[in-house]
Amino acid sequence: CVAAISACEKAGEWEKALQLFAAMAPGLAGCDKIAYSASMSACEKGSKWENASQLFGLMLLNKVEFDAIACSSAIRACEKAGEWENTLQIFDSMMQDQVELDTVVVNAAICACEKGGKWKSALQLFSEVAESKLELSTPTFSAAIG
Repeated sequence: CVAAISACEKAGEWEKALQLFAAMAPGLAGCDKIAYSASMSACEKGSKWENASQLFGLMLLNKVEFDAIACSSAIRACEKAGEWENTLQIFDSMMQDQVELDTVVVNAAICACEKGGKWKSALQLFSEVAESKLELSTPTFSAAIG
């Protein structure tokens, strides 16, 4: 079923991807972070940040283990929609669970703050990440300084 969700995601069929996901009965053993990731990616590509954010919340509720890859689609979907608050909530969940960050997630979180006019939050994120061993990119610096 995950392969079918991924195929829908690649074809831009976010609604079908979500139907397949729902048929998997989220919360049961077969519905893992890969199924959530593929579904959130389909939502991101379909510009459906609300759905991606809800899926992330469902993943937390069902105590599904997640990583940066699983979170990046939800974060990018929220960032593209200018939903900095939701972006930061997901980012905070990653920090609380000590998920190893990657450049894509950090860039999206900082860009969301910058788009929302929250430059203090962008700088705070930048300084937190700068202390880590993560290699920051030019877009990260650009977004942080707005």
